[in-house]
Parts: sequence; structure tokens; C-alpha cells
Amino acid sequence: MTHSFRRSFRYRFYPTADQAEHLSRTFGCVRLVYNMALEARVQARRGGRPMTYKESSAMLTGWKRDRELALLNEVSCVPLQQALRHLQTAFGNHLAKRAGHPKFKSRKRSRASAEYTRSAFAYTEGRLTLAKMKEPLHIVWSRPLPDGVTPSTVTVSRDAAGRWFVCLLCQVTIRPMEPTEQAVGLDAGITALVTTSAGEKVFNPRHERCDRRRLRKAQRALSRKQPGSANHAKARLRLAHIHAKVADRRRDFLHKLTTRLVRENQAVVIEDLNVKGMVRNHRLARAITDAAWREMRSMLEYKCSWYGRELVVIDRWFPSSKRCSECGAVQEAMPLGVRTWACLCGAVHDRDVNAARNLLAVGLAER
Repeated sequence: MTHSFRRSFRYRFYPTADQAEHLSRTFGCVRLVYNMALEARVQARRGGRPMTYKESSAMLTGWKRDRELALLNEVSCVPLQQALRHLQTAFGNHLAKRAGHPKFKSRKRSRASAEYTRSAFAYTEGRLTLAKMKEPLHIVWSRPLPDGVTPSTVTVSRDAAGRWFVCLLCQVTIRPMEPTEQAVGLDAGITALVTTSAGEKVFNPRHERCDRRRLRKAQRALSRKQPGSANHAKARLRLAHIHAKVADRRRDFLHKLTTRLVRENQAVVIEDLNVKGMVRNHRLARAITDAAWREMRSMLEYKCSWYGRELVVIDRWFPSSKRCSECGAVQEAMPLGVRTWACLCGAVHDRDVNAARNLLAVGLAER
């Protein structure tokens, strides 16, 4: 039995000078429209009357007629309308208490991106042409799109390292993997990124730590440059390149690990870690961030959904480390420095393996 999912395919592309200039202008217009619409909504709420999407869309029409905002007519109107829709979604999430209040976009800190719907791009046989562009984008097709699939939305972005990416959102059909009887409990850690209930320990590559010397050197070089100068921009770009490579290696490792775990097991049991609270410990924050537990969980969630597997999440207050997996006795205290401990029943436990086995037992009971 197959299932249909919305899946995004990300590729790198190399724009011409004219395309790069046009896209940079588009990014600026998208950010400007978003900030102006946000300011208008804030003022309307202060007056006691919320603003709807239709009202903000009508305001956009008025802005495009203003001579001082004539640059808005130089780019496609679709990314500008999409910015208003994203703002509407952000306010909806805020009112539903799923997110904080929308913030203004900064030219330096915000992600440079623009979203195009079907009316604003043409896709034919691997050639993607955006609105108000004469030539298709030079995309490096690292993997082909599934046969018969046409993108419904195209998002163009540029990261801090100056690399250009295009994300194609498609409706694809995914066939579940063959069922298996195996199940696994996972205990996340820092020394071992993942410890399984079978006793396997996956070494933590610590990608950021491996490049920490280069990062420090690049950061010191950046701090010596005059802000706003050409040398400052070059130093910032060199630092961003190192960060981008670290993130790429981390993401590649997590993809390979999560795919293997999902392929080999019908059920994957994990713990609901409070990562946001854990990073407040300044001694461990850097190592926890480098481990990227939240990103690993996100990958497990959508891959289990795609391939017909089950992901079981155990409450964070379950004493997985302090509970004996043999007799069920719970220890009163278990400091982080204790890696091996003995129970009164005679069982000697590796802390991480014992926790993974307890998570598996509870997860199988809750299925």
C-alpha cells in the first residue's frame, strides 16, 4: 500500500550575474513587504481591530502604486503575496499559542528567501525558469525528481556562506518498507550519540569540535576587521563557509543514521528530551547543540511516517537511567558521572544501554 506525501527536494544552483541581482532584489522586496505588513498589523491591533489577509493584500496594491516603492514592481508579485501569507500563518500560530509574536526581518540576520507558486515559474524536463527571468536556473541535479512529479512550490534561498539553493515541493507517492519484527530503544548522549537497546553505541562525530580551531581562527580574524569594510565581508564569508561545512557533515551523518534505524526496525522508541532546557547548562550547551538531538528526532518522525514505521516517544520524566532493566528497582540518585552501576539484584548495567532497554520495554507496552 502506497501513501502520498508532500516532500521537498533541495538542490544547489549557480545563478548568472543578472539572476543573482534579480533574486537579491526580490529577497529585499519580500523582506520589506513583510516588515511593512507586520507594522501595519501591529498598529491595527493597538487600535483594537485585527487586520485580515485581504486587507494587507489591498495595502500591497497601494504600496506598489507609490513612487517611493516603485522597486516592488520590478520583481514578481507572487513572492510578495507569499510573504503576506506567511505573516498570516505566523499570527495564526501566535494566537493559537504555538509560537511567539512575529518579529521583523533583519537584512543581516534573516534568511534570504523567496517562494514562488505554480503561476510564477515554468518547469519542463529539468529546466526551471522563474518569473521575470529569461534563462532557466543552472541547477546541479544531485538526484532526479521522481518520474511524473511536477513541483507545486519553488523556494529560492541564499545562505550565510553565499550559496544558492532551490527547494522543490512535490506531491510524491512513497511505498512503505517491508514489515519487520525488530524494534529498538534509543538513548541519546554526547560521548555516544545514540546507544541502542541491543548494546550498539554510535560514536558521536562532534563535527563542530573537530573544526573548532578553524572556527576560532576565523572568528578572531573577523573581530579584527572594521565593520562595513570589504575585508570584514570577506572574513565573515570565510567564517560562514566553515559553519556551513560543519552543518552539512552533521546533516549527512544524521540522515544515514536515521535511515538505517528506520530501515532495520518496525518500531523506534525514543525519549522526549527537553533540549531547550538542557542547553541552559552552559557547560554542556555546546556539546548538546553539536549533537543535534532535535534534528535527529525530526528526521525519525518523518521517515517513520513515510515508510510505515512507528515512532514511540516516552515521557521525559520516566526514570530510564535509574531503573534496573532486570528487576525494575529504581535507584534514588544517578549522577551524570556514573556510567556503570550495580543493582541489588546482582545485575551490572551500562548506564546508556540500560536506559535504552528500559525505553524499549515501556515503548512496546504502550504500542
